[in-house]
Amino acid sequence: MQQRDSGAYAGFHGRVGTTFATSQPWWPPRPEAPEGAPNVIVMLVDDLGFSDLGCFGSEIPTPHIDATAAEGIRFANFHSTPMCSPTRAALMTGRNAHAAGVGFVAHIDPGFPGYASELPANQPSMAEVLRENGYATFMVGKWHLSKEQDMSEAGNRQSWPLQRGFDQYYGFLEALTNFHQPHRLYEGNSVVQMESFPDDYYLTDDLTDRAVRMIKESKTADPHKPFFLYYSHGAVHAPLHAKADDIARHRGRYDAGWDTLRAERFQRQKELGIMPEDTVLPPRNDEPGEDVPPWDSLTDDEKALYPRYMEVYAAMVESVDRSVGRLRAVLAELGELDNTIVIITSDNGASREGKATGTTAYFRDGGSQTRDVDGSVIREALERIDEIGGPTTWPHYPRGWAMACNTPFRLYKVSTVAGGHQVPMVLSWPARLPARDQPVRWQYSHVTDVLPTLVDWIGLTPVTARHGRPAEPLHGVSLRSAIDDPDAPTEHTRQHYECMGNRALYDDGWEALTVHKALTPFSEDRWQLYHTAQDPTQTRDLAEQHPDRLAGLVATWEEEAWANQVFPLDEGNRLKYYYRPSSHERFAGQLRIPLGTPTLERWRSSQLISGRSFRIVVEWNYHQGDEGVLVAHGGQESGYVLYVEDGQLVFTHNNCGALHSMSVALGEHCGAVIVDVSAPGGGVWDVSLVVDGAPEAKAAGLRQFAGFLPFNGIDVGRDLRSPVDWDLAQRRGTFPFSGELRAVRYEPGELAPDAASRKLEEARQIGLALE
Repeated sequence: MQQRDSGAYAGFHGRVGTTFATSQPWWPPRPEAPEGAPNVIVMLVDDLGFSDLGCFGSEIPTPHIDATAAEGIRFANFHSTPMCSPTRAALMTGRNAHAAGVGFVAHIDPGFPGYASELPANQPSMAEVLRENGYATFMVGKWHLSKEQDMSEAGNRQSWPLQRGFDQYYGFLEALTNFHQPHRLYEGNSVVQMESFPDDYYLTDDLTDRAVRMIKESKTADPHKPFFLYYSHGAVHAPLHAKADDIARHRGRYDAGWDTLRAERFQRQKELGIMPEDTVLPPRNDEPGEDVPPWDSLTDDEKALYPRYMEVYAAMVESVDRSVGRLRAVLAELGELDNTIVIITSDNGASREGKATGTTAYFRDGGSQTRDVDGSVIREALERIDEIGGPTTWPHYPRGWAMACNTPFRLYKVSTVAGGHQVPMVLSWPARLPARDQPVRWQYSHVTDVLPTLVDWIGLTPVTARHGRPAEPLHGVSLRSAIDDPDAPTEHTRQHYECMGNRALYDDGWEALTVHKALTPFSEDRWQLYHTAQDPTQTRDLAEQHPDRLAGLVATWEEEAWANQVFPLDEGNRLKYYYRPSSHERFAGQLRIPLGTPTLERWRSSQLISGRSFRIVVEWNYHQGDEGVLVAHGGQESGYVLYVEDGQLVFTHNNCGALHSMSVALGEHCGAVIVDVSAPGGGVWDVSLVVDGAPEAKAAGLRQFAGFLPFNGIDVGRDLRSPVDWDLAQRRGTFPFSGELRAVRYEPGELAPDAASRKLEEARQIGLALE
């Protein structure tokens, strides 16, 4: 081989007799980070309230986050969107959420550009920008920026983390998961095939282990190469799961109730300078369907139960802080702590999804808008109080605790009132930003500002195209002036909000907003007006005093909405759920799942059963003495399992912890077994066990699963991870079938009369009537 001469490559032969000679390299030059570029850690906590960190007024011990804040600054007027996926899209792209194609959680695909449930193909993500500037890029945790139909092994991976700029990824792709027994983890582009988890497994610890490993691997291999870590926590989103020892440390702390906690946190916020001394604490939330009763008005049972939910939540916040401590420790060990930018914030305000009473069964009671009329939710939870936070329950706290977590703001996640989107933000870069006399910033700032701030502050080269397609301009602005000067004017002067029909517009210290009631015309919404520069907690509605200003803000919101793909608005008729691409129809066909097939992904599994009748046909040769699970679909959150034990064929239906079982005694041999499920309407199933052609057992009126349920996908021949039947799992483990089982075949049948897809035209008519 000849030596290279003046950049030419000689001696490399393609076709016979052809020599390549060029002054250009075969590949583009490898990007190099700016000299001395810092590492970057962006940590997004899920559903964390404004006051949940010690440095923002909380009693929950968060020493590691507080230490990060002491080395940097806190933004007290920082805003997300009111919902998780939209915030993640805005964070990753620096563009407003609807303009980035994610105006709602990534579980819809109605065909409108603002609700595509994935990032635009032409828009570089934060990871892609940093990688193009020479960074190693890692992510752990919740992604929630992929279409549901793309989450299986056969899905289009164009919107998975690795395809959006991350070198390494470990976590889960959708909205939430079980912290003790995650339903589905991904490593890179592959599903982690996990049969069961150790008794002491906890997701936050696992994600942190992986983050620490990624950092150590990269920094050992190339100490000069900076890294970007996006740590997207599953905590503190439901289910409220925590380790028993962590929960125990908070026992008794919340017995005084949410009114006392709110007052205590508000006082600390004023002492910390998070809130001005003259700030007014708003009255207790009283909006219909979102109201919080006085703690003193609760029953003795409610006062005995409700603190336990908050104890678990506090333990989850503490686990987040511990993850920060472990990252700080590894950075200190590597000598990288001073030269690492750390940003910690939340994707929206604290969640009211536990509604009035809280719940041990998130997927059953999380949608209730009323108090527990007959007391059954409270009684059940009291009976299981010692299980709350553990693997057998899926808890969420009552919204009174969410009100306290959002101190001092009104309302919660999904609302365009401040409690829905004003969140804590801690920023630190010790080498560039030593501790200062004024550690709090009150300039208005937004999640879209994070990417342009990193580009400006580090001195990165902006990335203005993706895959040859020009990118759209960023909507966010650099926070550099506010970082450098606590008295600098706000540069992010206008921001619109929309979530589930709720709307708001911030404009230079003023804010107009609506609280929309579903299934009512938008023209009937009453707009409120607040001078937030003087009234940060939105306690004085000035709509009547300044009608012209309000009209101008409303008109500006309309302009912003048209410019950012916000329309069509959500009337509350669920139309966005019913519209689906026609390509989905193929997923409702017959499917044979052979023994040995890895767990079929949740959404793919649901297409076989959701809103319809179906049959499960077992292909086996049974001989007396054979035992084990034939098919399992779901986990502790809900599902069903078919198994053989002690000569009995058993079908168990788990409705959020309430089990119904029926069984058939098997003889020496058994041929065909069919689970025949009919969907007569009314949200129920009638189930028959058919053995050798004869119906042998029946159950009527079982809950029909739809939406997220069952949350774990279909397993054939065993029940993996979170079990459908906890007692069975305690006796037999995953209970693999011991006999000859070839496959299980699903045969989807007729849709229920009230199936979602049959409601499409009805929903359209409701929308037209509300125009």
